[in-house]
Order: sequence, then C-alpha cells, then structure tokens
Amino acid sequence: MTSSTRRNASDDSTDAETDLLVDGVVGVPAGIGEPARVARAGAFDAWLHHLLPAREGIALIAVGGLGRRQCAPYGDLDLVLLHAGVAGVDELAASLWYPIWDAGVRLDHSVRTLAEALSVAQDDVKVALALLDARYVAGDRALADTLTRTATDHWRRTAVRQLPALREITEVRWRTHGELAFLLEGDLKEAAGGLRDVGILRAIATAGITDALRPAVRAAHLRLLDTRDALHQQVGRRVDRLVAQERAGVAALLGLRQSSTEAAETGARADSGDGDALLRRVAGDARTVSHALDDAWRAADRLRSGRRRGTDGRPLRRPVARDVVEHDGELVLARTAIGARPDPSLSLRIAAAAATHRLPIARATCEWLAAYCPPLPAPWPPAARAAFVTLLGAGPGLVPAWETCDRYGLIDGWLPEWTRLRSLPQHNPVHRFTLDRHLVQAAYEASRHTRDVERPDLLLIGAFLHDIGKGLDGDHSTVGAPLAEAVATRIGLPAEEAALIGTLVRLHLLLPDVATRRDLSDPKTIAGVAERVGDTTTLELLHALVLADAAATGPAAWSGWKGRLIAELVARVRTTLDTGVVPAPPAPDPALVSGPLPVVHLTEDRVAVAAADRRGLLATVAGCLALHRLEVISADAATIDGRALVECRVQPRYGLAPDPIALSADLRRAVTGDVSVTQRLRGRALAARSAGAAPRVVWHREAATDAVLLELRAADAAGLLYRVTCALDEAGAQVRAARISTLGGDVVDAFYLVGGWPSDEERDRVEAAVLAAV
Repeated sequence: MTSSTRRNASDDSTDAETDLLVDGVVGVPAGIGEPARVARAGAFDAWLHHLLPAREGIALIAVGGLGRRQCAPYGDLDLVLLHAGVAGVDELAASLWYPIWDAGVRLDHSVRTLAEALSVAQDDVKVALALLDARYVAGDRALADTLTRTATDHWRRTAVRQLPALREITEVRWRTHGELAFLLEGDLKEAAGGLRDVGILRAIATAGITDALRPAVRAAHLRLLDTRDALHQQVGRRVDRLVAQERAGVAALLGLRQSSTEAAETGARADSGDGDALLRRVAGDARTVSHALDDAWRAADRLRSGRRRGTDGRPLRRPVARDVVEHDGELVLARTAIGARPDPSLSLRIAAAAATHRLPIARATCEWLAAYCPPLPAPWPPAARAAFVTLLGAGPGLVPAWETCDRYGLIDGWLPEWTRLRSLPQHNPVHRFTLDRHLVQAAYEASRHTRDVERPDLLLIGAFLHDIGKGLDGDHSTVGAPLAEAVATRIGLPAEEAALIGTLVRLHLLLPDVATRRDLSDPKTIAGVAERVGDTTTLELLHALVLADAAATGPAAWSGWKGRLIAELVARVRTTLDTGVVPAPPAPDPALVSGPLPVVHLTEDRVAVAAADRRGLLATVAGCLALHRLEVISADAATIDGRALVECRVQPRYGLAPDPIALSADLRRAVTGDVSVTQRLRGRALAARSAGAAPRVVWHREAATDAVLLELRAADAAGLLYRVTCALDEAGAQVRAARISTLGGDVVDAFYLVGGWPSDEERDRVEAAVLAAV
C-alpha cells in the first residue's frame, strides 16, 4: 500500500486525512481508531468484490486483520480463494492476485478447496486460529459460510487437545520477542501481551473454555490497535516495533502530548507527544492482556487434566507453607487463615510460597488479599521481612509471582515507592527493560550469586533497590541512597545494615566506572576505591551487585573484557583492604623489553608493540588498529631503556577479527615511520568524524599518582582515538595510559597525561586541540 501523503506527527489524529490510494481503483482511508479501521476494511471489501467476478463454487474469504475488520494503515491482506473443484481456478486466482500486487499491497494468499482448508486446519493449529477470523468478502456466500461454520465447530470440539501445541509455539514466540510490558522497544504484535496474544484469547473464548475477553481486555486491545495505527502513520510504512525515536510522534498522534512546561524542560517542541506516557500506557495494556492469557491457560489446563480428587471425592488440597495450600494447581489460603484476623505478612508469605514452588496464586485469593489483608506496620515484623527476602531470592519463580501481586495492587501496599517506578522508561540504549522490571530482574540475577557473599539477604535487597533513585532529579545513585536506606529501615533491617544498603546503592556504579575508565596499575586508583568501599564485605556485595545489574540490563552492558577488568580491580582492592598495602603494578611483558625492534605481539584481544622511542607512537598504533576495524578498550604506554612500549586491549568493531598477518605487517611498517601507512591513517581519520551533541572535556587533577586525567565525552566514531591522540601529541602532551568506555553511541575516553599541568592556559590549549580533533 503506498501513501499519497505522510501525516505530520503534530496533526490532530481525529481530523480527516488524505486517503491511501491503491492503484487508483479505491481510496483506502487513513486514520487512527476503530472507525478508521472499519472504514479501511469496507474499502478493501468493495475493491475486492469488484475484482472477483460472481461465480458459483468460488468464494473469496478474508482472514487476519481484514477478516476482523481491524485493518492497520499499512497492513497486509490475508486472503483465501475457496473453491469447490471448479476448472480454471489457477487462472482466476492470478487475475485476482496480480492487481493487488500491482497496487503495492502486501498479500498473503492461498487457494484451497473446502476439504483442503479444513484438513490443513486440523494439522496446523495456527491455521485453525486463522480460520476463526474468516469472513466472507465476495463470490459464493454459501461456500464461505460452510467453511467458517465448520472451522468454528471443529475448533470448539478439539480446542482442549490443540491448546498445548498452541502454547508451545506461543512460548517460543515470547522467548524471541520478549514481554511487551517491560520492553523499551517492544513489538506491538509479536511480544508477550501484544496483539497476537489477543488472538489467542479470542480463540480460547470461542472454545467456551473461559470468558477471556473481559471488558478490560477489550479496552486494552483497542488501545494497542490505536497505537499500531499511529505507528504506521508516523513511520509511513508497515512496522510493529515501537522504537524510541518514534515514541513522541506516535504519542502526539494519539493525543498524549507534553505540557508546555515539560516540553521546555526536555527541549522538545511545544506540541510534541509524551513518549513516556505512551510507553506506560502500552505497558499497562500489555500487562492486562498477559494476565488474561495466564488465567486462560490455567483454565484450559484444569479442563484438560480434570481436578485431582481424594478418596472422599473432594479436590485435593496440599499444604505448601504456613496458611498456604495448593488447590487444583493454584495456591490459596488455608481456611484457618481466612477465618482468623489476617496477619499483615500474609500477602508476602503467599507470594514467597508462589515464587518458591513456582505455582500461580488463585485469582480469588489475590482479590481477597487486596481487600482484607491489613497494611504492614513500620518496621515490618520478622515474618514479613523473611518472606520478602525469600521472594527476592526465589530465582525463576520471582518474576511471575511479583507480576501477579502487582496486578492486584499488593506491591503498592508493601512499597509505596512502586507507584512511581512502575513502567518507568529508561532512556539509555543499553537497557532493554522498564525500570520496574529491571529492578525485579536484578534481584533474580542476584539470586545466582547469593553463595558468593557473606550476606545474601543484603545482596538481594540491594539489587532490588539499586536504581530506586531513577526518575528523580540528580544523580540516581546519590539520590537513591537515602531512599533505599529508608526502605531498608521500614523493612526492619537494623540501622547499620540499612546504612550498608544505602552504601551499595550509592556505590553500585563505582566498580564498573573505575575498571573501564581508570588505570588499574596506578596505586592511587586502587587506594581511592579501597577508601570508598571500606571493607571486604561491602566489596564482595558490590561485585555481585555489578554482575546482577549488568545481566538485568541487557547484552550490551557486559563483555568478557569488562568482566576481567572488574575482577582485576576487585582483586587489587581486596588485597589493599586485607593487608593495608596497595599491590605493585604488573611488570611489563619481558618479550617487549628485549630483542630487536620493532616487536609486535598479537592475541585475540591484545596488541603489544615495542619500537624505538619517539613521539606519536600511541597515536600511530591506535590509527593502525582503527584501519583494521579494531576498537581499543584500553591502552598503556611506557618508555623503558629507550624503548617505547604500547599495549592495547581490543575488540573487533563489527564482530569479525582482522587478518593477523596484514595487521602485524601494517603495525611494523607504521611504527617504523612508513609514509604510506601514515597517509592511509590520516585519510580514514578525516573521513570518519563523529556527530551528535557537542563534545566535552573534563579534567581530574587528583585522580592519578604521576599524571593529570583528561576525560573526553563525545559521540563514538571510527578513528576517534587516533585523532585525539594525534592532537594530544601535537599539543605536547605525553599519554601514558588511556581507557575507552563506550556507552551506546557515546564514549567516555580517559587519557592520563604525564606531568602536573598546573597552568590554566596550557590546559585550555590542550582542551581546544582535543575538541577540534573530535
């Protein structure tokens, strides 16, 4: 489908819009909302009815979005040409499909007899679901009605048997696309809780297993359809993934606009959409769909397996914890718990039991707890605190149990702060989850490391609270520390342990920041970290928290090299804390300080070069590595007995390692002053300037033993390190170490400049040279 116009994101979504022209035959209206979708379906119906000549034994049937009359602005057509064995059906099909293709409309089509269509539906559960949406468009209505009636009847008879296969392929899709409620860039159709899952709910409801399409689900479904309509309008083509750069435009089309004050604070246009509000709304709707589908799966399981009954004919009840009983595959309250005055810790204890035993909590039980369980006192009683720690440390059972409790408002009763954190977007490209899910996921990941620390309970609580300051003004680590300490106090931790939770939150970025941005061989670096951490118990908790935080953030937040750097830092700091002596820096590689020059050693992630001492050697090596598409993670330079030594830790920029022979040859030629290599370096560097926000230089005068630290914050680009080191060399600054930290599309590069650099004029001159090189 091609559009004659692209709607401006600032236009009112309710205004009339230019039609999307299909081959000049019919105007398919654009627009957002249920009336627009029905109008598009009507326009397609009329066009397709015109294309198919009236003929007995031939029927055109729509499935998918057109079958449901839910056509997106740039959706495709799913059509079945049904026939009763008539002659010439292939030629007829071609005369129908080609005009659709010529109009630029995406088409999924099939040609089948009634028997073939029903046979495929029996063998393929996805086809069986598709036929539930089948709708007559043109041709022989009686033939079409036979198919739709027979397919629906067959589904109702066989749904209980087919649902396990449907659930299996659904869970594969979920593993591929994730959970829409918690993703910052989720697929509105394929992710868990998306439009595809509404189709499954509709199928379960059609089978009469349960009333899966409750009013809340229908409302959530319509809002998700509206969001997809707006996304198509915004992008101007078919797309289902709501990426960050399109959120504001989609929000504006849906009428979710920032106030003038919010726009001024964020630097957005006055009429821009509120992308955060959109993401929260999508998260809430996806949760509604996911929860309904969970309920529907359980109803189907009970119907298929039947109730387990004892010798007296009653359903079996099995105690699993105090006041908690398993009944019919779900957790319910024991009768004595319901009859007595409820214990304030009861909701936490049943949540911990659900997570530990990986069993769902019955809907009626959740509703009873929400209505009758009294609020927790401050501080919490020991039973509540123990249940909370058990819940956080339950591993795979944590997330579903937490979601169930959040669905019924139980979490807000435990933690009033949760209202602010729920579905809060994280505007950082390395994060895959919204803030609430990230915190729960961090606790889950921390449960993998509880045997590595002296206080596993504090690790779990610290991981859960480590980002509690996000969404507030100021550095989230600093802002979050007193908030976390207050929560820990309310939970009932002693004052010294609550203070330790605050320390973990305040310092949770210390180890990765220092490991990736500072020289670990500098005694001042190690001594500074040891002073801030204070003791080995805090150190091991911080280390485990870093591992959990990175795993909960996403794949881009971690690498083997980052892990090794952090482990090296932790080992040196632990030695310092244990002995009071900062360990000596490692000795240089013996192979670099002896033998004829130049020396080039290559391994998978390390490049070491020794050459005759001269200015600019680090820049030359950095540029040569950039030519071979290697990113430098860290660089160290030293001069020993007239030899210049450069050691770099590297990783392939695009995942493919360079040819080691070619790289070694270029390095040897470059460090000996080969002009041809230098010309290639400068040509590449000039062609690869970085873009984005203005770069910035920050000086740290007290960060190193024998150097001043220059920190460059800029957009990432190939050859950036080469250009900057060249500029530093030409400005007369000797670099003894460099640390490269990439954060999404930006870098924070730290350069250790030998000397004191006390002169403001000299620092300004170096800073100007660096900024000009970027």
